[in-house]
Amino acid sequence: MADTAQTTHPPGRSDLSRLPELPRRSAVRSLLRLWPFARPVRARMFTAAFVGVLASCVSLVIPLVLKWLVDGPVAARDPGGAWRGGGLLLLLGLAEALLFGLRRWLVARPLAGVEAAMREALYHHVQRLPVSFHDRWPSGQLLSRGTTDLQLVRLFLAFPLTFLLINGVTILVGAGLLLAQRWSLGLVLLAPVPPLIVLCSVFEAKYGRAARRTQDQLGDLTTVVEESVLGIRIIKGFGRHRSQADAFRRLTRALRASELRKARLLAWIWGSITTLPELAIGAALVLGTLQVADGALSAGTLVGFLSTALALRWPVESIGFLLAMSNEAATATDRYFEVLDEPVPAEPDREAAGGNTTAADTPAGAVAPPKAPAPDAPTPTPTPTGGLVFSGVRFRYPDAPPNSPPLLRDITLHIRPGETMALVGATGSGKTTLTALVPRLYDPTAGRITLDGRDLATLRREEVRALVAVAFEEPTLFSATAAENVLMGGEDAGEVELRRALEVAQADGFVDALPEGGATQVGEQGLSLSGGQRQRLALARAVVGRPRFLILDDPLSALDVHTEALVEAALRQVLATTTALVVAHRPSTVLLADRVALLSGGRITAVGTHHQLLRDAPEYATLMSGEEEAAR
Repeated sequence: MADTAQTTHPPGRSDLSRLPELPRRSAVRSLLRLWPFARPVRARMFTAAFVGVLASCVSLVIPLVLKWLVDGPVAARDPGGAWRGGGLLLLLGLAEALLFGLRRWLVARPLAGVEAAMREALYHHVQRLPVSFHDRWPSGQLLSRGTTDLQLVRLFLAFPLTFLLINGVTILVGAGLLLAQRWSLGLVLLAPVPPLIVLCSVFEAKYGRAARRTQDQLGDLTTVVEESVLGIRIIKGFGRHRSQADAFRRLTRALRASELRKARLLAWIWGSITTLPELAIGAALVLGTLQVADGALSAGTLVGFLSTALALRWPVESIGFLLAMSNEAATATDRYFEVLDEPVPAEPDREAAGGNTTAADTPAGAVAPPKAPAPDAPTPTPTPTGGLVFSGVRFRYPDAPPNSPPLLRDITLHIRPGETMALVGATGSGKTTLTALVPRLYDPTAGRITLDGRDLATLRREEVRALVAVAFEEPTLFSATAAENVLMGGEDAGEVELRRALEVAQADGFVDALPEGGATQVGEQGLSLSGGQRQRLALARAVVGRPRFLILDDPLSALDVHTEALVEAALRQVLATTTALVVAHRPSTVLLADRVALLSGGRITAVGTHHQLLRDAPEYATLMSGEEEAAR
């Protein structure tokens, strides 16, 4: 848009100077927010957890069989018993493998469904959020939340969540078996537990912050890559590939430094978790050997004891990276819900009569229109009932400084039914912002807008956008066919309406000349087309649905003089049957209108025909004379 808001970084965007001040959050509390999405598959998840615990318990039976085997058949030199013991060990190993395979099968498909449901919820929510949200959030941050972050969440549900439970149960059962077999040696093996708990607590806090930093930086990097791809023509045209490469290199190096910090933290905790239990196992082995030599302990008991201890090595050593994955998933969950927690403007009740909305019906950052004008506000004149009416409209962008003056002040304007009104003003005067209020891309800070006597604030957005069509100066096309891009403007439009719209926009000629006609893919952002072709398709999209209200933001700026004249001639027929507000910069566009409104200083300062304003409004005459001279 020509008139843009002052942007601020979203809460989730990387800001390295402020990151140390971020409040600590509970990883458990963050991960519990995933429950509504996991609830539909809870039966399979609980079954998978039970199967995993059962498989882990089977692995702890193996040391008991070894103890019996050493103290029994081996000590008695009984080959038959040894064969039976070996066969039992083989069966236990196969059972453990099959159970873990079953656990994996139980969680694979449902968790893919959970990820898909979360992604769909995020996409649906982002589509419903007001434009002011998208003004503040870089697209790369949203993309990383919908891709990388959700992959981390799915991995957590599939692996760390289950194995934290499985390994926790394994450690508790194994510790009980160790104490039951030889309590003195068991205490030696359990001695590292208190210091490990302290180390894990410190690690979790440090790693959580490092993970957040990394994921935010990845979102910033995604934004740069996306912008570089979409703006590749600008980069090449101005020879800015080196500066873009330098910016990308700085971000990748910062991301590399953060990843290395995560790696150092993981190496530190992994080394600690490995070293302390190994020292305890070594001490227990020495003490156990001495007790066997003294006859106080059987060889089978020592073998079973050490086998149990070795079976617990993996559950203990895995704690480090399971905690790391859990913290990354908790951070990803926080980032996901930062977007999902953004409030969606409440729609007015279908039964609501005319009047103003409540605060709940207003987008974040906007203030609901008051029921009576403020004491210092001018008293509006009686509101006409037909056409498009602005009554005392004020607007300030949601993220503008609180004490800054509003961009639009006391806009009062009546566009009669079937009339075309041209909106003229200097660059930055707020023309684009004013037109964005009609389709409710933004809501007014104060005042009201009516469509044929119906307060815009009392209409649901679906109703508003069925009545109002918009063509912006900077046309946006999607990676679809030319026909599909045009038909986006009319839900029930068919081939007849498509041909009519293309003819009005003088786009039928070049569309028919495309390799596959209207079925030709126009490419991302329509960059395979010229600026004028994109603008004509956008104009066709605006008129295809035969809207009652038409908002055109300088829709002919990219057209040559000959094509502009053809489009204007065809557009006059459309404008004759609709109520239109047209942002105009050139006299040729102004002449399409029945009347002209001059926007200056955030107010409508003059309304009249083109010739009246040339005579009576010096500012308008200056603007038009400048345009005419530029045209010559």
